[in-house]
Amino acid sequence: MNRAHGIVESKTRGTLHLKYIGADGKVHRKQFGNSFDFATREAAEKAAELLRRKLENGSRTGMPIVADLVRRFRDERMSQRHSTRLACDSRLNNHILPRWGHMEVSAMQARPFELWLKSLQLSPKTRVHLRGLAHQLWDFAMYCGDVPVERNPMELVIIKGATKRQRQPRSLAVEEFQKFAAQLGGLERAIALVCVCFGLRISECLGLKWHDVDWLGCKLRVERGIVRQIVDDVKTIYSGRMMSIDAEMLAVLKSWRQQTEFAADSDWIFASPAKLGRLPVSYPHVWLSFQDAASKAGVGKLSTHTMRHTYRSWLDAAGTAIAVQQKLMRHSDIRTTMNVYGDVVTDEMSQAHSKVVRMALAKQ
Repeated sequence: MNRAHGIVESKTRGTLHLKYIGADGKVHRKQFGNSFDFATREAAEKAAELLRRKLENGSRTGMPIVADLVRRFRDERMSQRHSTRLACDSRLNNHILPRWGHMEVSAMQARPFELWLKSLQLSPKTRVHLRGLAHQLWDFAMYCGDVPVERNPMELVIIKGATKRQRQPRSLAVEEFQKFAAQLGGLERAIALVCVCFGLRISECLGLKWHDVDWLGCKLRVERGIVRQIVDDVKTIYSGRMMSIDAEMLAVLKSWRQQTEFAADSDWIFASPAKLGRLPVSYPHVWLSFQDAASKAGVGKLSTHTMRHTYRSWLDAAGTAIAVQQKLMRHSDIRTTMNVYGDVVTDEMSQAHSKVVRMALAKQ
């Protein structure tokens, strides 16, 4: 039997631990939260009570604790896509496990979870992600038979401002993009043009290979992404599509292929010389190059995703129909009209793409 010994606080990390004497007669510590989670010492004592009872008497309900559920969830239900898994692991390790890991699943109820979310200095979007992850854990617990199948308590958690952006997305005017592109090197300029002319995410752009370009059919195939130099699938099934390539954009790609030393069909379009072509250039390299060019051009701060936002705003400026825009942006939220009439807009998509290319390649 374990005997509870008291609560101690780490002065350097601010974490709270339950100190107890284990069955081996030695003193052990088990973290159950952080000091900022609790307004008073009494509140911390109450939060530690469930853990204290388990240590002294064992679990009376037989219900697993959240940490055990998370271990099984990672093995059985967590997405295998690398970037998604990284984000989930970060939220679990930095937030959910430190606060709820030692508790039984049934303790993660709507009201205490919502109050906890409100206490965190996080953006509404991050809180939504945490609620969504807790929702998945509850569903998994019901799937495993650990708790009765009933309404998921996370459905009752309300997050104010969840649909509001903390910062408005940035897009560049045509003149701003021209100034920005003029400050980029050959490789980085080609990346910026591909991103802004096709609306690609940076992971999709860096994941392109030369055999993805259909030179005769004037098409570009998007079928992979690369995050932290790990190749993965595209974000959604709608992201992987054939896209039209305007003749002028095709000329840009041909010109870059003549410049790069990695021009074989199986090579990365934006291969890294430092990696001898085995991998494309890294995201940090592109990001830093973009920041430096933006600073020199005097267009303010921007991100690699600014190219995708710019593409969307230029489609608007070109008078592109919303249904066509959704197709070109390759969003998964496709309405009934998109599903029924999607095939009839192929020419319009090609024309809209050409208009954006004219903007990007307009002479200064």
